Amino acid sequence: MLPHQFLSQFSHPFIVLLVAGAGGANFLIPNYAMSTLREIFESHNGRLIHKWDHYFDIYERYFSPYRGSALNLLEVGISHGGSLQVWREYFGKDANIFAIDINAECKKFEDEKTKILIGSQEDEGFLKQVIDALPPLDILIDDGGHTMNQQLVSFRNLFPAVKNGGIYLIEDTHTSYWREYHGGYKRKTSFIEFSKSLVDQMYAWHIDNDKIVPVNYHTENINSISFYDSVIVFEKRNRHEPFHSMKGEPTITPCANPGLKKESVLHQLRKKLRRKKIQSFVRQFKK
Repeated sequence: MLPHQFLSQFSHPFIVLLVAGAGGANFLIPNYAMSTLREIFESHNGRLIHKWDHYFDIYERYFSPYRGSALNLLEVGISHGGSLQVWREYFGKDANIFAIDINAECKKFEDEKTKILIGSQEDEGFLKQVIDALPPLDILIDDGGHTMNQQLVSFRNLFPAVKNGGIYLIEDTHTSYWREYHGGYKRKTSFIEFSKSLVDQMYAWHIDNDKIVPVNYHTENINSISFYDSVIVFEKRNRHEPFHSMKGEPTITPCANPGLKKESVLHQLRKKLRRKKIQSFVRQFKK
């Protein structure tokens, strides 16, 4: 059994111990002393922290690979500072933790490995200063004011500061449905509706009208968007136009797909006038 197959049997987070055996063979032994984030939260008795219970499974899914590393984490909105203590215990002593808050009193939570920056998450000038002052980020958590403009301005300015392969996580996105936060069901200016539009942006290479959805920075840098109850997670990765290929010998005579919609003469004319590109799946076979 390979090491990764052995490790996949265990659902509980653990630290791996490498133990030398007879004949010089090495064995991977799980150490169950490592607590889950939920366990750390439940045993916490320091500064105040407030979290929805179902967030912990989401955190664990995306954050666990970074445990014990010298990651760079930025949290927007820290309130009483309890989350800083929980992140420190979870990620370990080598983690570089940064935070933004509008309340100047939060500056007192700074220490050697934790830097607090005071300012508004919807102040673009301040956010530029933050980007210039910080190293590229592995994880960014937006737990700030939760208004639509705060979430939108923060994402547009701070997502580029996340490393290739990093995580941008926005909490409490249910405020997109609350009017006091300038949201509302299907309201075009809500963060939920903005995030839905980014799904289209991820598919830009497959949309046959560049004027409607052109390939842009988000197309080339968002690898996935995961929607959870009150949380949206963006996984960042540099992307290139997708391609496909075939291997092996043909074995049948392909049948025409009867479910495809036939193009009308008018649609064909519109395509020529708009100079639409050929859809990406077909493009590979046009010579």
